[in-house]
Amino acid sequence: MTQSSILPAKISHVLPNSIAEEIGFEVGDALVSINGMKLRDLIDYQFLCADEFLELEVIDIQGKLHRVEIEKDYDDDLGLEFETALFDGLIQCNNHCPFCFIDQQPPGKRDSLYLKDDDYRLSFLYGSYLTLTNLTQKEWDRIEKMRLSPLYVSVHSTEPDIRIRLLKNPRAGQILEQFQWFQERDLQIHAQVVVCPGINDGIHLEKTLQDLASFHQGEIPAIISAAVVPVGLTRFRPTQDELIPVTSEKAKEVIKQVQTLQQQFSQKFGSNFAWLADEWFLIGQQELPSESHYEDYPQIGNGVGSIRQFIKEFQGKAQKLLPQKVDSSVTLTWVVGNAVEQAFQPLVKQLNQVENLSINLAALRSDYWGQEITVTGLLTGQDLLAGLASKNLGDGLLLPSVMLKHDDTLFLDDLTVEEVERELNVPILPVANVEELIERIINKS
Repeated sequence: MTQSSILPAKISHVLPNSIAEEIGFEVGDALVSINGMKLRDLIDYQFLCADEFLELEVIDIQGKLHRVEIEKDYDDDLGLEFETALFDGLIQCNNHCPFCFIDQQPPGKRDSLYLKDDDYRLSFLYGSYLTLTNLTQKEWDRIEKMRLSPLYVSVHSTEPDIRIRLLKNPRAGQILEQFQWFQERDLQIHAQVVVCPGINDGIHLEKTLQDLASFHQGEIPAIISAAVVPVGLTRFRPTQDELIPVTSEKAKEVIKQVQTLQQQFSQKFGSNFAWLADEWFLIGQQELPSESHYEDYPQIGNGVGSIRQFIKEFQGKAQKLLPQKVDSSVTLTWVVGNAVEQAFQPLVKQLNQVENLSINLAALRSDYWGQEITVTGLLTGQDLLAGLASKNLGDGLLLPSVMLKHDDTLFLDDLTVEEVERELNVPILPVANVEELIERIINKS
């Protein structure tokens, strides 16, 4: 674990009509402390800002130190946003999981692609997964004191020898004792199991899910839900590893196994509890479960029910926003990963019922990663160039922004939207959600 010393929290945005704007905060100012306490991260900031009386130490953009006193209502937000959620540096992973996506990338790309996050604070704030192997006693104490729950934990196996084998870390075998720690303190976890054929599947997967379910009891269950995810391999992974890809036959086997357990869990808990990522059904070429199957989508961040949720949202927004006719004739290409090709066909058909509108779905695989079945978020600029170069793309390319770096125009291979747009000689229209997708279509016509 590597951590730098605590740095002032640099302000990236001041919300309009906020307390901070009224006081005169500006982008580039830096917050040093609140009520004499230096801030490690956004969690400290949110916790300390709950007080009614605040004394802030602030360094302005000229480097001058100011002390600002604020009296406000309890829990009123100051209206500040920061360049990063972590002011003292990222807690990085010291495991060596062979399926780690960070290690399955080519060298020479932007530095941020190689940061191995194993930080409980990002897990609490944003739902990223950690392993619990790297926490010091100080961090365990902080999780308890500040009630940082739920956290999202990569389990993979509850059998000590198998988890140690997968994480390449002797501390990985303590996972059941750690679950007990959460249970005793009424703190909660969403669990994740990445299935690696021949290692943690079959009887081992059943034991893991049954062990996790044993902590799903009482008024505040320690394990809220579990997601079962297929291992994802790229052509850049080390050739000496022991991993093999998930085949269609293996996907069907896991689907049947987990669905049997879901029936047991549903009878016992009134919930499926354990969930299959959408990729299993795509790899196994099976129909996705119905919308009602996913309950309140507890594992949506793991791709569990994300396709069904997107379809539901699309149908709702389309009914409200899609016109019967657009003013001028327009043809657009909607690019997605080939994993969702069949699921999205009804959506394309619905769009094409609008008079003067023609939408073509370009469902691409990723030769860059070497994957036959590719989710949309892993498509790169090179994949777009290879898959679309010879096609008539019409008047524009609808590009899901999940392919891009957050708040930027970079693909995972460091090509930019502008570079791809120039090579394909077509306007690229990034879309972040269903509403933006429909608005882009209407405004282009």
